[in-house]
Amino acid sequence: MALVDLASHSNGRPVALADISQRQEISLSYLEQLFAKLRRNGLVKSVRGPGGGYLLSRSAEDTRISDAIMAVDEPIRATRCKPNTGTGCQSDKSRCLTHDLWEELTHQIHLFLSSVSLADVVNRRILGKSQLGQPLETDGATPPAGAGEEPVRTNVAAE
Repeated sequence: MALVDLASHSNGRPVALADISQRQEISLSYLEQLFAKLRRNGLVKSVRGPGGGYLLSRSAEDTRISDAIMAVDEPIRATRCKPNTGTGCQSDKSRCLTHDLWEELTHQIHLFLSSVSLADVVNRRILGKSQLGQPLETDGATPPAGAGEEPVRTNVAAE
């Protein structure tokens, strides 16, 4: 949410975390922690001084949602099993009967998030199942940039 806010409000100028905090109703101290990680991982750069704040390090088109999630160390896993250990979540360390199902879901979520850019979200080029057959909503007479482009489609719905 914070990076999408940054992408949609920067217009080439730094955006203050306090502004993002207020618009997105996210704790300022939590945003400070997240943006420190995002900066260390090269997704944003900070600008000090009056009028300072944060800018994207690369274009919104070139920044994937999965980049942001990995940068802040938020694992997306649909299993309780520890990744790359070979052990399962059962008390005897075996894998449950549905392990492969949940592992594949994790993989599909990662593929989907890797296919979506910040610009896709800002320009509402994501077509979720609840939006099938519905025109994109706009807040004015001018359609958002990219509105005529083919939206990203997926069978995975993550709310």
